Amino acid sequence: MDTLAAEGQRLPRSHDSLAFGIPRSAPGAIYALSIGGGITVGPSEGRTVVFGRNKPEVHVCIGEDDRRVSRQHGLLTHRGGQWWVSNTGKLPIRLPGSQWLFAAEESLPLAEGYTPLFVPGTRGREHLLELFVAGSDGRRPVTKHDAHTEPPKTWRLLEDERLALVLLGQRYLLHESDPQPLTRQQVAEQLMELRPDAGWTHRKVEHLLKDVRERLSRAGVRGLTREEVGEPVGNKLTDNLVRELVLSTTLVPPDLRLLDQVDQAPQD
Repeated sequence: MDTLAAEGQRLPRSHDSLAFGIPRSAPGAIYALSIGGGITVGPSEGRTVVFGRNKPEVHVCIGEDDRRVSRQHGLLTHRGGQWWVSNTGKLPIRLPGSQWLFAAEESLPLAEGYTPLFVPGTRGREHLLELFVAGSDGRRPVTKHDAHTEPPKTWRLLEDERLALVLLGQRYLLHESDPQPLTRQQVAEQLMELRPDAGWTHRKVEHLLKDVRERLSRAGVRGLTREEVGEPVGNKLTDNLVRELVLSTTLVPPDLRLLDQVDQAPQD
């Protein structure tokens, strides 16, 4: 590790959080920092930074007193003009947006600027690895105070899909604490009240959700396949689907008006 480390510069454990930014650096340089210190290296094809628990054998030591962190838990590799993070450990790595990177998965590209990574440990501990990739001018990405706000990417839904998904995710749209999706059977029953001639069943609801998940997954949304979330799946696929639709503003609270007919339906 000493040879590879010599290609960069060590960061002391007293170094400020990378969330505060970095000094002027070579464009594409990466900074990696944990509670025990870190390293910064310039971009070079094939260059690799190793992080994990085994301090003598890694460039950045993380979770050195926690045996749930692997001795070599991950790699930061520069290829094709970009830095990539891969998982070589036993446990997944959590990225922003509740995205998880597992050992068997393809590496993920790192955007310019600040990215925190979290490695789960014992008794609920999480070990932080801060990353910062210098922008094309060697600094943090430029501020854009006056730039027009980019709208979120919303997803096109068919009429039946929107109605079923609003029913499924109504607790999220109501901003309940720790919301959970309705069951397929509950959605089917409410759909039958709204559209009694459509022949809704829990299986038809499941097929509809599967179609939407697959469509969004093909478009690049992560966490919508069994392979990505791992076993046991539970409600995770449905929860991830609803959260994506809400965060992208594809579904918004005013959509709850679609349920007024359900609320006003006569009761037996």
